[in-house]
Amino acid sequence: MARVVSFDELLASAGDLLKDPQRKVLAIAGAPGSGKSTLAAKLVRALDSAGPGTVAEFPMDGFHFDDAVLHARGRRPWKGAPDTFDVGGLAATLKRLRDPAEGDVAVPVFDRDLEISRGSARIIGADVRLIVTEGNYLLLDEDPWRGLAPYFDLTVMVDVAEDELRRRLRKRWKGFGLSPDEIDFKLDQNDMPNGVRVMRGSVPPALIFRQ
Repeated sequence: MARVVSFDELLASAGDLLKDPQRKVLAIAGAPGSGKSTLAAKLVRALDSAGPGTVAEFPMDGFHFDDAVLHARGRRPWKGAPDTFDVGGLAATLKRLRDPAEGDVAVPVFDRDLEISRGSARIIGADVRLIVTEGNYLLLDEDPWRGLAPYFDLTVMVDVAEDELRRRLRKRWKGFGLSPDEIDFKLDQNDMPNGVRVMRGSVPPALIFRQ
């Protein structure tokens, strides 16, 4: 059964992973707007301050399909849904990151200003012993996402009430200058259905972090 933890308890659990000389991967999942990116960044900062260079962040968002691909598939308005990511590419990169023979590994980064992924935009060095990966669908109990499970040593789900998710997401899209109708479409046709899918259709995590 999943254990509900505070940030300090999560930090301690991540610290335990760092005690192993073999590289480990901690996966943080959650609905859009749940705060998983903020949590991952805070965790990495805290761990890195104790052991500089031993921890790296690896967001799932770098594996967004390009807009040209989504336009061709008729899926651009639903960018961010489970089928709009290169899950195979993500799995292959996780496999490389778990292989000590790989050395330095280049990973893609999603540029939110440009709305595109930039390939090989960040290097995860061979000395990194803990990788904190985060993304909506890392624990989704659907193919092909469930194939990622063997790469994770510890799993965390960020738990936020649906009404709070809606409030956060509305604020986010308003900040991007979207019209009320555009915001309603994103919330009702994409973000909230995706969030419910994550909350109700993911495999049970080891830990739950409540925002």
